[in-house]
Amino acid sequence: MSDTSEQRVAIVTGASRGIGAGISRRLAADGRRVILMSRSAGPLEELAGEITSAGGAAHACPVDVGDAEAFASAIEGVAKEHGRLDVLVNNAGITRDNLALRMSDEDFDEVIRVNLRSVFVACRAAARPMMKGRFGRLVNIGSTSGVVGNAGQANYCAAKAGLVGMTKAFGRELGSKGVTANVVAPGFIKTDMTANLPEDATKKFTDALSIRRLGEVEDIAAAVAYVQSDEAGYLTGQTICVDGGLTMC
Repeated sequence: MSDTSEQRVAIVTGASRGIGAGISRRLAADGRRVILMSRSAGPLEELAGEITSAGGAAHACPVDVGDAEAFASAIEGVAKEHGRLDVLVNNAGITRDNLALRMSDEDFDEVIRVNLRSVFVACRAAARPMMKGRFGRLVNIGSTSGVVGNAGQANYCAAKAGLVGMTKAFGRELGSKGVTANVVAPGFIKTDMTANLPEDATKKFTDALSIRRLGEVEDIAAAVAYVQSDEAGYLTGQTICVDGGLTMC
């Protein structure tokens, strides 16, 4: 393990379970000091303990990403406490699904606030310490829904599509300072949420994919691990779909 002063610091939001937890484990295994963010303090502490027991470095930092002031303050606090901030993975998100004709303004606005506006708040807060350190990796977790659309998710699709354009803007603005910005867009990933889907529905979906299986959390974590690495220093403004061929179907 690197000395603390030299160890890169990574923030992962939505880290309490699923994809966020998987990304956190992978980054810690790769030698990052991972700051775990989510509203759920208990699961964060449990994950931090697990990572620490495995020889990694992780700290729980409960915060509501939808609270812009508190969220920005938490990110700035991490950079101040550790003297650096190298990686930001914006994974937190919500859904409020419904057909467009039945979707309320409140449900549309809430998804935009949490899934898009919070990412802007986070990237803006992280940009200064990253520019100061002349190194930074902004990694925004999108979705194939933001690339090809999805019925019943007008709000979610709008947020994830907006994420693509916003990430490109950050990539253009910060590239000369050694900071890259990219989107990793998962397809249909095996998590607690998808585990409850009927078997026939899952089979019908996977049969349409080029790679005929659901994605694993580790598939997404591996993509994030590359995007935040030194080897990806020439990659910015891109959307990497980790989807088994979904966006080709």
